[in-house]
Amino acid sequence: MEKENAIQKKVIFSGIQPSGQLTIGNYLGALKNWVKLQDEYECFYCIVDMHAITVKQEPKELRQRTLEVLAIYIAAGIDPEKNTLFIQSHVPQHAEGAWLLNCNTYMGELSRMTQFKDKSQRYGQNINVGLFDYPVLMASDILIYQADLVPVGHDQKQHLELTRDIAERFNSAYSPTFKVPDPYIAKVGAKIMDLQEPTKKMSKSSDNPNSYILMMDPPEVIRKKISRAVTDSIGVVNYTDDQPGIKNLIDILSTIKGTTSEEVVKTYEGIGYAQFKKDVGEAIVEELAPVQDKVKELVADKKYLESVYKAGAEKASYIANKTVRKMKKKIGFIQQ
Repeated sequence: MEKENAIQKKVIFSGIQPSGQLTIGNYLGALKNWVKLQDEYECFYCIVDMHAITVKQEPKELRQRTLEVLAIYIAAGIDPEKNTLFIQSHVPQHAEGAWLLNCNTYMGELSRMTQFKDKSQRYGQNINVGLFDYPVLMASDILIYQADLVPVGHDQKQHLELTRDIAERFNSAYSPTFKVPDPYIAKVGAKIMDLQEPTKKMSKSSDNPNSYILMMDPPEVIRKKISRAVTDSIGVVNYTDDQPGIKNLIDILSTIKGTTSEEVVKTYEGIGYAQFKKDVGEAIVEELAPVQDKVKELVADKKYLESVYKAGAEKASYIANKTVRKMKKKIGFIQQ
């Protein structure tokens, strides 16, 4: 009976690139929400190392960060017994599915992707095919698990819309094959902003280290970065678009404390920015301390991490292979 219930659960797929250390934006915007989903849904959480190589990576660092991201998943509360945790490159059906979907995707669609346009400007002449094509790999990531829902930030909504278009096109051409996934956008903490430019999303790729807080930053670094966070000259803690820096700090605090922005504003009525920033810094330090300790412990236990990613890849491959075999059969390939 328990097995039947697990099968009936809606499927969620998501992943994070190991292309740099994770920020509190990743933690508050994604990981904390993933933890809340693990009892209600059948969750596939992946470390998307194949996506990471669209930008040049140092091999040794990529290996280290891949294991660290897996450790962070677990330390943040994502239980390997309840979720399928795996490394993308360990499941070859991701790449195989992407090729089959490539042949059902149009160049014009990919050239309209906002992130491709942004990255093209940044990298100039050094634009590789992977950078252009990675939304199709993302579509494969999602569709091969027959995902019902995909937790996405606002910056990835366009890619999910493309995934839906590709799924519908394939279903129309070859008969129903994929579930058409819907976005799952968390109401709280869905987008943590840059500490120096609070109109931009916090990103580990920013040139300014004061723009973001890394999950493994030591307490004194966290406090310093929050104390340097851009605010304004109004001097009142209020949740408004006219005060993006303060609004962002309120989002961080309310997400950590599990309260509303209104409650935070009420608490800091008549209290200046210095005390508010100090409290935000302390809240982050307290929140991350047990996670950081657990990450260090897990990274030192390579055998355990290996057991998690091997078991995860085995389960993921079994599920993904069923979809890819179905795709190949419908396209007209002779089955082995």
